Amino acid sequence: MASNPLSGALEIVVRSDPGMMRRYNEDAVFANPALGLVILADGMGGYNAGEVASSMAITGISAALELDFFLHSPHAIGGAPGDLHVQRCLSRRIAATNTAIYQMSMNQPECAGMGTTLVMAMFHDNAVIAAHLGDSRLYCLRGDEFRQLTHDHSFVQDQVDRGLMTAADARLSRNRGLLTRALGVAAPDLRRYPARPDDIYLLCSDGLNDMLTDREIGKALRARSDNLELAAMQLIQMANDMGGRDNVSVILIKVLREFPVQ
Repeated sequence: MASNPLSGALEIVVRSDPGMMRRYNEDAVFANPALGLVILADGMGGYNAGEVASSMAITGISAALELDFFLHSPHAIGGAPGDLHVQRCLSRRIAATNTAIYQMSMNQPECAGMGTTLVMAMFHDNAVIAAHLGDSRLYCLRGDEFRQLTHDHSFVQDQVDRGLMTAADARLSRNRGLLTRALGVAAPDLRRYPARPDDIYLLCSDGLNDMLTDREIGKALRARSDNLELAAMQLIQMANDMGGRDNVSVILIKVLREFPVQ
């Protein structure tokens, strides 16, 4: 069997915290370094339905993809998987989980209306293949440039896009938690981004970026770029220091070397 091109290529740190105002944590996080897969979901719904939805998203998608790429080796279908094959696997598994969440929300009264955001990334062949729904985000720090790669599926982002609200007003809006798309009711955006050594990728729930500006997040990452454990702890502490109104979760991934598929 061919060696894993991701062996030693990625450093991954995963942290999740309930914040200062919530008794329960409805965020769910997952990482499989050998597969180059990271997933973050922020659940929503009454009672514990949000926790159910986010847990279903993480468990359903991760287990299915591990089955796709480990037990049913892509090498068995004629060589290493290309980007298109990976994207199709992601789309298929997300769609299946979307259906499962929707059916449970319809069939179990205590889960009515539940859903979850989703942001996930799969590192493959010197690239990041990302999928997302809702307002959980994916960022990239490359050198001194820190930028958001995903585009929020939210009411306030739609208002900003239409020129009806400024980004500053959106941060203060009471409607900033209203989503236009979520897992359980919609299909995700799927994008591919080239990855380079020393890139740092950040997946986060809105409990981080609602409390901190992009400038503050980027500054903290630059200062701790050589210590992802400390960076993750600091980001969560900063969010809590600013009020910690929501659960806050972060996944940090640093690209240590190239990972081409042979």
